[in-house]
Amino acid sequence: MGGVVLVWGRVSAEQPVLIAGPTASGKSALAMEIVAAQGGVIVNADALQVYGCWRVLTARPTLAEEAALPHRLYGHVGRDEAWSVGHWLRAVRGIMAEGVRPVIVGGTGLYFTALTEGLAEVPEIPAAVRAEADALRLGDPAAMVAGLDAATAAKTDLANLARVQRAWEVLRATGRGLADWQRDTPAPLVPRAACAAFVVRPGVEWLNARIDRRFDLMMDQGALEEARAELPHWQPLRPSARAIGAPELVAHLHGEIGLSEAVAAAKLASRQYAKRQRTWFRSRMGDWQAVVPG
Repeated sequence: MGGVVLVWGRVSAEQPVLIAGPTASGKSALAMEIVAAQGGVIVNADALQVYGCWRVLTARPTLAEEAALPHRLYGHVGRDEAWSVGHWLRAVRGIMAEGVRPVIVGGTGLYFTALTEGLAEVPEIPAAVRAEADALRLGDPAAMVAGLDAATAAKTDLANLARVQRAWEVLRATGRGLADWQRDTPAPLVPRAACAAFVVRPGVEWLNARIDRRFDLMMDQGALEEARAELPHWQPLRPSARAIGAPELVAHLHGEIGLSEAVAAAKLASRQYAKRQRTWFRSRMGDWQAVVPG
């Protein structure tokens, strides 16, 4: 990523920096390059790198990288703890209140949208409603989709059951549809015009090859052992269980599939996830500065 030095070199050292990109695209290396040269703190914007039970499988910064430069919001959430875009946004607000310049990096598009466009302040979902939603998603997801209000359903990717469940929970818990809450969205914490915003846009073939190589490296670094350590706690509906590759490796450890089949399935899931990320970035980040690695 050294070829983008001329791009970020024009960024003020006081200006917040946002770096979005699909998995395995090299965005974390760019964030470290910027902070090493200009100062600041690297802030995680990846919804899975927050979990302490996953370091290898979520490609969190290494211990050496964390020691070399300041990193925040990595690995600080327990596997069964609640963590949402609202939690993340409040945490970023607290970091910015410390007066440090954030370099926010990750692949969770919803985090960046909430940061730069604002987030509806929906009340916390009670545990009983969350449990009801988990059971419905597992047993009758079509009923969950059908239970959404019309305005929210029209704005929701109904194939994404995590999004559907969130919308269903909000309606069930508050009596108001998520779309109604979103109409009352407050001003953004970091308006787009106030920051330097980059989105990494790799070529598809380049990225797919890199994803495959990285998963092989993850296996060498202990991804299977990490999944084995999670087996006593495994609950597939937990948000932490969505770590790419975790369900596949757990299926292997349960004796359901062979290891080579699990690795191939995990690589495919990673490539499919990257495709969804690229689609989001194209539709929501058209005015961000493109960075093309390779």
